[in-house]
Amino acid sequence: MKLKHPSNSASQTLTSSETRLLVRETLRISANLASAPPPPAVSERELIRDSNFGGLVEDQFVDSSFRLICCEEIDGQRWKYFADNNSVKTSSSKKFKNNSIRAVSSHDPQAPFDGLMSFIRLYVVPEGFPDSVTPAYVPYMTWRALKHFFGGAMGVFTTQTLLNSVGVSRNQAAPGAVALNWILKDGAGRVGKMLFARQGKKFDYDLKQLRIAGDLLMELGAGVELATAAVPHLFLPLACAANVAKNVGAVTSTSTRTPIYKAFAKGENIGDVTAKGECVGNIADLLGTGLSIMIAKRNPSLVTTFALLSCGYVMSSYQEVKSVVLHTLNRARFTVAVESFLKSGRVPTLQEGNSMENIFSFPWSKHRPIVLGPRFKDAFQDPNSYLAVEPIFEKERYIVSYNPSRGNIYALFKDQAKSDDILKAAFHAHVLLHIIHTSNQNQCSSRRQQEHDLPMLLPTSSDIQAHVAESYKMVSALYGPFKNKAKEQGWVMSESLLNPGRARLCQLVK
Repeated sequence: MKLKHPSNSASQTLTSSETRLLVRETLRISANLASAPPPPAVSERELIRDSNFGGLVEDQFVDSSFRLICCEEIDGQRWKYFADNNSVKTSSSKKFKNNSIRAVSSHDPQAPFDGLMSFIRLYVVPEGFPDSVTPAYVPYMTWRALKHFFGGAMGVFTTQTLLNSVGVSRNQAAPGAVALNWILKDGAGRVGKMLFARQGKKFDYDLKQLRIAGDLLMELGAGVELATAAVPHLFLPLACAANVAKNVGAVTSTSTRTPIYKAFAKGENIGDVTAKGECVGNIADLLGTGLSIMIAKRNPSLVTTFALLSCGYVMSSYQEVKSVVLHTLNRARFTVAVESFLKSGRVPTLQEGNSMENIFSFPWSKHRPIVLGPRFKDAFQDPNSYLAVEPIFEKERYIVSYNPSRGNIYALFKDQAKSDDILKAAFHAHVLLHIIHTSNQNQCSSRRQQEHDLPMLLPTSSDIQAHVAESYKMVSALYGPFKNKAKEQGWVMSESLLNPGRARLCQLVK
């Protein structure tokens, strides 16, 4: 069946009026294009994310039919939002078409410095830095990164040494024996980690001291691992001892991490601070590992290399701990604050108090001049010395005395003692120690003036009683101002941070 086509004259021929109209419109459009300003330059790979097209489309879609309505910047990258300029007419106004927004991102190549800053913002510093953390965050993270760098570098050499000692690289041991030795080594480390966890609350109030002790144990463990190269037949006992030391150090690092990060966080961003801190450590560890792999290919001296890396690790660890600024007063910082107050009348700032803190006064040390909450038998060997000072503290919930034979100040607590009583007793003990030291110095200077080479005499009971009475008067006048000035400097005092003993006096003999 043949279809009938319309005649060519009817379908293809334009009337004269239509021809003139087409020519006129063509000339008008050409004139507009010639007089229009050039479009702004865009990058060659500028792309458009269009919800209508479901992906990225090329920049030819951005033409005169689109209108710029908003600009945006996120993580250093700028976006422009366009809307379809072919508006829909309504009875009252013109509106843009629905779902006509185009998001344009300029993918210009970033400068190296800009790329580095973008990486730091995303992976190294918390959001809102530097306003979201304290000023101590930067030096702490700097030294932390250096410590992990040296630690990662040492890990390559110690692991290589362990493998050589156990016989893996030289095929001197059966695979079963190698696996058994390695499992026993790891098992011993886990046992040590479990036993050290009994330190409990010491991780809260002496965290700087335990942190530096843990890092020193990590270094000791690495040294013992290196020693297996000299005596490979002692691999199992040495590797077990090294792994115990390193796992104890790992427990210390993990347990003290959260309080330290908490001290840096200004708001509810402890999770962000922790994540970025761990990322810094991992990046530095990877860099150190990569460097040590390149060094190990040249077969350097293990002793020399380990000594240099150990010095860097210990120095970085010390500076890392010293850069931490805590607001709480543990025993070490409490001692710094009270001694400064008694000498100058002012309480040190948070930065000063933390910098003067002795981080090597470990909590298990028995050589401490002040003992809080001791047993009665440790504080008093002579009943007369107790009966002499007991009336002075009749209105207090503690008793402070000095034992000249041991050279210690003892602060005993009554069973009614509360938090403020324990803090006051600790302050009283420091005041009494200050009075005794001042008396001893005066005695020594007077003996030098008299040019007598006589031995120092221990204070008598009457001397001790006089010192205790003098200290009681000073505490009554100074304890309140000390608390106020400490609070003004931002210090937080709590008796639990002083780690007092559990002994309490229940019945006092009259």
